[in-house]
Amino acid sequence: MGAQWSKQIDRQKAVMAEKKILRELQERCGSDYPGSSWHPTDRKNWMSGLDPNKVHINEIVWPGTHNSATNKIGIKIITRPFAQCQSLSVYEQLVCGARVLDIRVEQNGKVCHGILTTYDVDVVIEDVRRFVSETESEIIILEIRTEVGRKDPPGFEKYLWEQLGELLIHQDDNVFEKTIAEILPRRIICVWRPQGLHVGKETSPLWSSGYLRDNWINTDLPATKFESNMKYLSHQQPVTTRNYFYRVENTVTPQPDNPVVCVKAVTNRIHGYGRLFIAQCFQQNCVNRLQIFSIDFISEDFVDACVGLTWARIQGKA
Repeated sequence: MGAQWSKQIDRQKAVMAEKKILRELQERCGSDYPGSSWHPTDRKNWMSGLDPNKVHINEIVWPGTHNSATNKIGIKIITRPFAQCQSLSVYEQLVCGARVLDIRVEQNGKVCHGILTTYDVDVVIEDVRRFVSETESEIIILEIRTEVGRKDPPGFEKYLWEQLGELLIHQDDNVFEKTIAEILPRRIICVWRPQGLHVGKETSPLWSSGYLRDNWINTDLPATKFESNMKYLSHQQPVTTRNYFYRVENTVTPQPDNPVVCVKAVTNRIHGYGRLFIAQCFQQNCVNRLQIFSIDFISEDFVDACVGLTWARIQGKA
């Protein structure tokens, strides 16, 4: 018991030390960058506000949400704090400005996170379709994967075709160089990641998993995650020369050997440093590689940070 208690104290000291590293980095370097003071007048329609005729897909810094459909997961108060990564519904996230969704499903078609489940994936699809019907030029990247350790929902690829068919932007390397206006009226890039073997067909509009990449590490230490994100991002090609999306997640993950295991308390260690990360991308000369930037519990400020950088790129300032 004494050894376990000592280990937990050491883990808490490590967390405090890493929080101090990020705090001091922000105090020393600041979080300003080209576009950091720019804010969209309407987050629900921020792509429209940037002019779809001028915005190329590979110029966009896409605000994303991690474990997007977990606002009602598990049992309120009892199990929900251990798996909930978003407090807003998928529709509300899109209205707030999120444009990349991370959806996990299991065999029966329910959304899940680890061992906990929530509503049917139909709820997600309905939220996406509602948002698309209320806007004209907003493009969404919808990633749907079978959760690790679960089986694929039967016939799921066909289900996605039937539900989103006329809205789907078909898998095509040329999409990256096109403007939003050139892609319309299609609105959704759907990346399907089954656990089983998925052989993409030329006729399929769904995008295979290789088109959305990341380098997720399992840690609750904020500076460790921050530095890992920067290292892996710096190894990517610039956005204008690659034909895949690359995601950086401004999140940390609860660990079983630490007494603090509620998602919100843990992710708050890094949550407020999205702008710092972008500023450091400029300082370390890899901002031209930043593309999808995701977070737990998305905020308006995080959306503005991404949209501001997108605006700066369009203006030739970044």
